[in-house]
Amino acid sequence: MGSTNYTGTFIQVADDCPVDEAEPPPVGAKGPTVAVLQHSLLAERPYELTSDDVLFEVHAIRQEVPEADRSSAREAFFAKDQACLRSSPLGKRYGWGIHHDGEGRVALVPLGSDEYAAIAADPDTKQLKAMRSKRA
Repeated sequence: MGSTNYTGTFIQVADDCPVDEAEPPPVGAKGPTVAVLQHSLLAERPYELTSDDVLFEVHAIRQEVPEADRSSAREAFFAKDQACLRSSPLGKRYGWGIHHDGEGRVALVPLGSDEYAAIAADPDTKQLKAMRSKRA
């Protein structure tokens, strides 16, 4: 089973992120988008979930996986490689950094905040960038 978890890592917003300050993703006309679901989970439960937890929970919600089937569905989900939170629209489009603590649990950090600046400048935290939306 592959994992998307990082430890002691900060995923900064993408270089081509179009906002200067974090903003919540809008709810889509057809229901909650991946961005809305990820934002909701991370905003409600900072440093409670791992990256794997967030990605699978969003998948399970969108695919309407029954609670009783989630264990086997999670195993099947991670049997294939999954994109990590560097590809999340939160860091690519909406201005949210994602901090992974020493135990791999994640929290949102808004671009433009003192907390974002402090974590981005921390030499003990591995720094990554969210993936760009467009080629350089």
